[in-house]
Amino acid sequence: MASKRLKIDREWAGRRVDFPAFSAALAKRRAELAEPDLPRNPGQRRTASKRALLKAIEDAGGKW
Repeated sequence: MASKRLKIDREWAGRRVDFPAFSAALAKRRAELAEPDLPRNPGQRRTASKRALLKAIEDAGGKW
């Protein structure tokens, strides 16, 4: 399948990131540093629509 990037993207002179290489390097670094177990966001400032969405996901058996 051909790339669907815009013409503007081909003219980009900035730094490009090779995602597969970045992903592999990140996984390696996390393994080396024993990635910490970060606390989840408590969600105290969520909107009513976001709370309803998360409840619907949970009711459907999903884990967000």
